[in-house]
Amino acid sequence: MKEKNHLPLFGVGPVIIAFQILITVLGIIASYRGYFDAGKIELLNIPLKIVGIGLILFGFYLNYSAKYKTKLFEMVAENKLITTGVYAIVRNPVYSAVLLACTGAVCIANNLFLFFIPVICWIYMTIFLKLTEEKWLADLYGKEYIEYCKKVNRCIPWFPKHK
Repeated sequence: MKEKNHLPLFGVGPVIIAFQILITVLGIIASYRGYFDAGKIELLNIPLKIVGIGLILFGFYLNYSAKYKTKLFEMVAENKLITTGVYAIVRNPVYSAVLLACTGAVCIANNLFLFFIPVICWIYMTIFLKLTEEKWLADLYGKEYIEYCKKVNRCIPWFPKHK
């Protein structure tokens, strides 16, 4: 591991998060203005709101855990790869947290046509991470990071794979 080099403190996060929030807000505004009225299913209104609130709360918890329980900013400044805590179940918990919160907002909007938004956000996030942060981390931490990637999902929180 290189001692002097480390990732920028915020990485590509602002670009990923801004896109996720922007596309979600635009979709919800369009829905409330009536552009996707055919996608509303009144029968699903309450269940989707409950699921949406749960996803938003889980997203906030994931974000809090990623930043503060694991001391993210200190670890980046000290050039340490984080593989414990919430990072043991997802490699990019901050980005995933925002994706979960945006998905929750889409659920609350109760419009089935808006469910393309989390899919687009996930695809964008995956491509962007593969082309940027994952390359940087592989260069910086080498085999340690590559082995970590084999065990832990990129964006969807899941229990570690045992390989």
